[in-house]
Amino acid sequence: MQTIRIKTPSSGTTDTTEETGQGPGRDLLPLLAGAATVVGAVGAILAFADVDSPLRGPFTLFFLLAAPSAAIAAALRGLEPFGRVLASVAGGVAVNMLVAQGMLALHQWSMPGGIAAVTALSTLMLLLVLVRRLRGRTSSRRAS
Repeated sequence: MQTIRIKTPSSGTTDTTEETGQGPGRDLLPLLAGAATVVGAVGAILAFADVDSPLRGPFTLFFLLAAPSAAIAAALRGLEPFGRVLASVAGGVAVNMLVAQGMLALHQWSMPGGIAAVTALSTLMLLLVLVRRLRGRTSSRRAS
């Protein structure tokens, strides 16, 4: 049997935005995540389509750093926020360098190929994290 803990308000407070988790900055994080996703997707599309645009370089660079960094950050849930950001960005740079080094060593370097390889590795890392979390949920449900 589970008990539900109800937090009683303090005697002198009338503002309950902290207790309810609502406030002016609460919706900002999902908005920024959505904007980052759009910028990254536009960068990948511009690079794959070989469009001559001044935005292609910065948006593609953002995608190449953000995609593996986000996948690595999802795997590092237990770390503190600053350490998680630092480790995920360093891991994202390492993934990009390993892809470039591998493609150069195999004499298969191409810009669309590099972007596709980074996309595939980032997607694979993210899927492995999701599978691990789902397995953890099902094993904990079976034990209860």
